[in-house]
Amino acid sequence: MLNNAEIRNYGPLQNLSWSNPGKINLIIGANSTGKTFLLKALYCSIKTLEEYKRGDDQRSANEILADKLYWTFQVDKIGDLVSKGAEKPLHCNVAFGNQSFFYNFGKETSKQILSLENHVSPRTSNSIFLPAKEVLSLHQIILKSREQDKLFGFDDTYLDLARALRTSPQRGKNYTGFSESRKKLEDILGGKIEYDELSGRWQFKKGNQKFPIGVTAEGIKKIAILDTLLSNRYLDTDSIVLIDEPEAALHPKAVSDFLEIITILAESGIQFFMASHSYFVIKKLFLIAQEKQMSIPIIIEDQGIWEQSDLVNGMPDNTIIDESIRLYRDEVELGTK
Repeated sequence: MLNNAEIRNYGPLQNLSWSNPGKINLIIGANSTGKTFLLKALYCSIKTLEEYKRGDDQRSANEILADKLYWTFQVDKIGDLVSKGAEKPLHCNVAFGNQSFFYNFGKETSKQILSLENHVSPRTSNSIFLPAKEVLSLHQIILKSREQDKLFGFDDTYLDLARALRTSPQRGKNYTGFSESRKKLEDILGGKIEYDELSGRWQFKKGNQKFPIGVTAEGIKKIAILDTLLSNRYLDTDSIVLIDEPEAALHPKAVSDFLEIITILAESGIQFFMASHSYFVIKKLFLIAQEKQMSIPIIIEDQGIWEQSDLVNGMPDNTIIDESIRLYRDEVELGTK
């Protein structure tokens, strides 16, 4: 597991230290505080370690990271990622166990990272980033835009996911926790998402009926993506999954079911990092932590300062809960008038 992260002068993240992340981790904060930015920063490091020395890839870790940063954040030069007004270089240090991967670079850096040290063994597992916007209906557009046209627009989180979904389902016995999760996912879906090789398009199959992916609800497509990555064995028990807004396009009951499935997968070994501003997400994870006495670390941004807590120890002060309480009080006051 990724068990430590230190980030400084990294876009909106001026000073963040996250020690001992767990199997399920939650990032919350107001809009434009850097939640998605943090997920992408972690993702770039993780994917660099997974692509380094894989197969016949002869690129150095420096080259892989620079390319990942460029296409994930889609900036003119990667030096643009250094925080505005920062006098010191951007710094990122992530650790797996006692092994660390860290790098630094300044504002003038174009595409070559000179200061990088890697003490982490190459990862053989695959990790993935699930963006808030679904990708099934855009699958071929994403691949063409990036693989053929080489254009900015869809960043590497979308491209990597589109490529992962292209892997065909595999037969045979899957991990026990994965099989249980897939059954629950399919119960929520009420059917299955399948890729039609002839048309090159995704479709939703319910009983004997088939529906074009374009007329299928976004919530179904979101859940189907995770089901597909489990069925084609792209994910294994050492994978890391980063999810931006797990609540997006889902009914509150589906959010609850989705988080229960994530808990099963986490207990099987997958590590999750999620960014959210949903009351339902934080409340459901709090109940899971209390019921299972399971550590669910949470990192909260408040006026530029990131504070760390754990839902197993109780609900921390946060603006999401504060706003829900305020609305409840407003409702009570209306009832007394």
